[in-house]
Amino acid sequence: MRVNIAVAVDTKGDTTSLYDPGRIVIYRKKQGAWQVKQELEYDLEQNKGIRHMRQRIEDIVKFVGANSQVFVGLSVVGIPYYELEKAGLSVWEFEGRPREFLDYILTQEEEAQIARDQVQPIRIPEPQQIAPGHYIFSLKEIQENHAGVTSKQVLLPFVKKGEFNSLEVTCNHVPPWLEALALEKQYDYHKEQISSKEVKIQLLKKN
Repeated sequence: MRVNIAVAVDTKGDTTSLYDPGRIVIYRKKQGAWQVKQELEYDLEQNKGIRHMRQRIEDIVKFVGANSQVFVGLSVVGIPYYELEKAGLSVWEFEGRPREFLDYILTQEEEAQIARDQVQPIRIPEPQQIAPGHYIFSLKEIQENHAGVTSKQVLLPFVKKGEFNSLEVTCNHVPPWLEALALEKQYDYHKEQISSKEVKIQLLKKN
């Protein structure tokens, strides 16, 4: 399995967040050693406004997606996480220097690919309508049992389609992409911590 891994690093060569200026380094393992394939300096220039920042994120994701299958940063949250996931990239968070964790990520990605190849197709559950326009869904079983589907596979198409007035989701932990998508779609977003192992999220269409 040939995998290129993109890593966001600072001037010292340590992993950093996309919200901080740095550079994207594309690594490929060749003849047992990791080599730098390409680099891109970046700066979201957040002081220029959200629209400018989104365009810079799109440029970064386009570069990463064209040259790698995996992205690694110190912290990958919010809009950058959503855009990287949407581009089909595997996203990791690591602290330190790339050569300390590149082999580990490569091994995990190879094992995950083998597991995906062996999984039999299963039926993807759908949100349940409890009243006209009002839906509920529990992600707890999927998150606890690793049922062969992800929260993204289950909910992303439904939330993007937007054919609901309200959606209540019960889960063990909040999928990182969900809040970013709610922001993009301009849904009202409410989160309630029910217990240490249960969170309730509600998405509401704005009138």
